[in-house]
Amino acid sequence: MLIHAYTPQWQKDFERLKQALQMPFADLPVVIEHVGSTAVPGLAAKPIIDIDIVYSVEILFGEIKNRLAQLGYYHNGDQGIKGREAFKRLPDISKHTILDTIRHHLYVCPEDGIELHRHLLFRDYLRKDPESRKQYEQIKTRIAIQANQDKTVYAEIKEQEARAFIDGVIDKARKERGI
Repeated sequence: MLIHAYTPQWQKDFERLKQALQMPFADLPVVIEHVGSTAVPGLAAKPIIDIDIVYSVEILFGEIKNRLAQLGYYHNGDQGIKGREAFKRLPDISKHTILDTIRHHLYVCPEDGIELHRHLLFRDYLRKDPESRKQYEQIKTRIAIQANQDKTVYAEIKEQEARAFIDGVIDKARKERGI
């Protein structure tokens, strides 16, 4: 099954991942955010924790990239989304008891990045608005069925069919905040 019912375990998994990821950044002012559907209590989701490491413009991206490499991540580019750099685990390293056992997507975003703000606006709005949360869950469930539970097909369909809903929620959130 592609979409799973919400579980509080996702928040616990994020906290464990956050703790492991913070270690090399102890001397840098970065923020680690839980984003995506698993960050929204009550929302069914793919059981993959989405994480944004947020850095200020004073920190060079190269420094973050080097420190993540020390943890066993490689930079996988922006994957077509400007302002959101993706990182993946190296397959040939010794296994980390947390980073290699909890499924997650890791991104690095500047604090003034458009994509980061989209992530946070969408997450925060769904957390406080049960009707939007329910609508989004229905969209995702329908797409998973339409994709026959295939995650690649699901991602392709979701990009097309959920985009209008996501953009609409972000617009509502911006209006509420006067942005």
